[in-house]
Amino acid sequence: MAEDGRGDDQGAAGGKTTGPDPTDRGKAGVTRSVLTEGRGVPIGVAVDGANCHAMNLVRATIERIVVARPAPTEEQPQGMCLDKGYNDDEVRATVREFGFTAHIRRCGEEAKEIAREAGKRARHWAVPRRQRRLNRSHRLLIRWEKKPEHYLAFLHFACGVIALCAVGLFG
Repeated sequence: MAEDGRGDDQGAAGGKTTGPDPTDRGKAGVTRSVLTEGRGVPIGVAVDGANCHAMNLVRATIERIVVARPAPTEEQPQGMCLDKGYNDDEVRATVREFGFTAHIRRCGEEAKEIAREAGKRARHWAVPRRQRRLNRSHRLLIRWEKKPEHYLAFLHFACGVIALCAVGLFG
């Protein structure tokens, strides 16, 4: 699960699910939380005001998974990799409630691992690549819609295009 690279979108029109952005002089903005599968294809999306921390959107994002999931088993558990911003007991409980195994790095853990092994580089995730693709859409980068349903519809459309590109139907 990931929050967009900027952390928020400027909400030019305002409306529901926008809130004062703490990083941009209190302008109205929106936070989008995107859940992706292993190769970075979006499978769940949730939006809220920019003043909402991403970890508060975990439940909403998981509930909005649009594809049927196979039931996790002991032989094939389903993991969810989250970044350090989600390192919270409440998030771990929510993820466990939905049948996922949480893989959350603690602060400084990856830096210590890199320092131990000379020549090892930081791991790059597939999620930021998809987030950049979402941010390339001017329609999503600046929120012009007052109604959250309209913004979410454009976000779902963009996620659908990303999914089609991932399977090779678009360029």
